[in-house]
Amino acid sequence: MGHVSRRLSSSLAVSTAHLKHFPPREATLRTKKATFDPETWAALQPPPPSALMAFANRIGLGAVLTTPTAVQRACTHKSFLDLHARHYPLSPPPPNNANLAVLGNALMGLFASEHLHATYPHLPTRVLKAAVSAHVGPLTCASVAQEMGAVPLLRWHRQPATPTSPALLHSDALASIPRALAALVYQERCLASARKFVHSFFLNRRVDVRAMLKFRDPKRALMETVAKFQREPPKSRLLKETGRFSNSPIFVVGIYTGADKLGEGFGSSLKMAEYRAAEDALHRLYLTRTPPHVLKLPSSTFGEHADIYKLTDAAPYSPGELGESEALYASSGRSGVLAPRRRVPEVES
Repeated sequence: MGHVSRRLSSSLAVSTAHLKHFPPREATLRTKKATFDPETWAALQPPPPSALMAFANRIGLGAVLTTPTAVQRACTHKSFLDLHARHYPLSPPPPNNANLAVLGNALMGLFASEHLHATYPHLPTRVLKAAVSAHVGPLTCASVAQEMGAVPLLRWHRQPATPTSPALLHSDALASIPRALAALVYQERCLASARKFVHSFFLNRRVDVRAMLKFRDPKRALMETVAKFQREPPKSRLLKETGRFSNSPIFVVGIYTGADKLGEGFGSSLKMAEYRAAEDALHRLYLTRTPPHVLKLPSSTFGEHADIYKLTDAAPYSPGELGESEALYASSGRSGVLAPRRRVPEVES
């Protein structure tokens, strides 16, 4: 093995078994004008077919992605076309995953939205959007692609920022692979198979939705919410206390509407305990979860060979109840409408 061969095989992780010429002819030229960049050459080489098929079988899609061409298309970002056209202007551009990524992104958003909305029917809209992004967003897609082992198969080219678009990063290109795979499963199989793929890799992950619920004034939000349900105004009651005259007192406050207890919180002061109790009451409302054995998804009515344009025997489906929309508050100064002031409940000892 010569110097050029040792340099290419040691510094770059490129398989040479499927290449027609190695080392490349450009690397062996001794002319002054000839320039050879091993990193660019390595980026232009396609992954070996054995690695592509091993990747498809590793993620459980060996029966769906039966050819290396389909896997290579899913792993080729559209930014690679500029690099390919610069060095091979006479060759046809390779297939890329631009259209597949758009379709897969729409499918993943659909599956995540219906799953979260059916699981948490009372979740506020802004929190629902944040939860969808946490499940199938760009960072999550890039992380899943790394766990799949798709990093060595990605073909892309870094692009700087322009006045109309931000810079293209490695995570952005890597996130297109799971989206393209979801679209290929939908294209080659059906909607049910694509939903199963998304649930297996994305929606089965545990995401802390509770941390996404933030309230500027939980007591005011709780009063507006209770008034919306036409219940008695909430009242705070001191349940327990210890060390009132010490350096570290602890107070436990509960919030009630009538005889029903809405929430409970503790703190080193009455205000802190009341704040946490109101926050706990709102969390209990908005994070009300549908039991898994009762959960029904609208897309589950489409079977393996269902046709939306024909009357077929659909799967049994009973729609879940629509959750109540959140109570809007603290809109003064933004919408031009002054919200009516309500009396702040006092703590009853």
